[in-house]
Amino acid sequence: MTSEPRIGPIALPDTRARRVIEQLLDGSGVTLNGDAPHDIRVLHPDFFSRVLHKGTLGLGESYMDGWWECDRIDELACRLLLNGLGEHARSTTERLKYRLQAGFLNLQSKARAYMVGEAHYDLGNDLFERMLDPTMCYSCGYWKSADDLHQAQRAKLELTCRKLDLKPGMKVLDIGCGWGSFAEHAARHHDVEVTGITISREQAALARERCAELPVEILLQDYRDLDGLYDRIVSIGMFEHVGHRNYATYFETVRRLMPADGLFLLHTIGSNRSDVSADPWFNKYIFPNGVLPSAMHIAKASEDHLMMEDWQNFGPDYDHTLMAWLANFDAHWHEIAHHYNERTRRMFRYYLSVCAGAFRARHMQLWQVVFSRGRRRRYDAPR
Repeated sequence: MTSEPRIGPIALPDTRARRVIEQLLDGSGVTLNGDAPHDIRVLHPDFFSRVLHKGTLGLGESYMDGWWECDRIDELACRLLLNGLGEHARSTTERLKYRLQAGFLNLQSKARAYMVGEAHYDLGNDLFERMLDPTMCYSCGYWKSADDLHQAQRAKLELTCRKLDLKPGMKVLDIGCGWGSFAEHAARHHDVEVTGITISREQAALARERCAELPVEILLQDYRDLDGLYDRIVSIGMFEHVGHRNYATYFETVRRLMPADGLFLLHTIGSNRSDVSADPWFNKYIFPNGVLPSAMHIAKASEDHLMMEDWQNFGPDYDHTLMAWLANFDAHWHEIAHHYNERTRRMFRYYLSVCAGAFRARHMQLWQVVFSRGRRRRYDAPR
């Protein structure tokens, strides 16, 4: 379902769908065909019926197809979420479909584990190299004392190393190592040996290249197949792909791989609610089968396996991180445009902008949680 984008907004049709959408927008400060940066400029007459019938899936797909424009989608998303539109904007059918699937199927089973790698992380290293900073961190930076994205990502990596109390010669496991950002930093600056695992072939190839001269091993492997013993374990931006049916297995695996005096740091996006659900657009186009854990999910799944030592929330920093990624993406798109189509460009702009707005509205959080096996006499968390 595509359409050639129009030069300017169209005259708004007097339809039931339009009136319902206007009622949903009431109180948000968002105006149809208004002049504010967060206003929606409608470019296609069927925009209203598409959004009304397909919810956030229709909203995202219609933007990808050029049916509407907005100068600041991040501010649009923030205003809509602060106005309570998050649940109303989702298709009831899509929400029910996901909950039924998640109830009867393990959407994050080993057989399905590589789906998100193939759909998102394997999209193209050239795209991510231009969107991210030189560390290739694809997770929230730590902006407490940072002035730019690179400083924020280096600060996050160093904060993580300090929380893990790394010592030279330690063996460290990185579950979901991405392009090797933590593995490279920890091996280079803390003189440790790192084993990193990922379910993305593109990530594994680049991570091996970046860590070639360091004591780092990168494996294309599912976390459930791991063996051995590691002094420290870290997982940055991977738990969102584990799924509620596998949380207990995940923490049981971490405990099995960690000695009595070990430490584990979990870095994950978190949900304010314990519903098992996923946004239909993000589930289809960005992170297939992904689901955000709540604080209760993490606490309940870990309590039989590990002791929680520290919990830090710096969710607002993800807003800054995503906006920096968006700026990089826009600035360098022309360098890779011949590899991708316009729909992909709009998909990524929408994804980054909506996520920034969601963190700005405090609709999502970013947690770093440190666990032990309860054998340590004391743990003092760095900040």
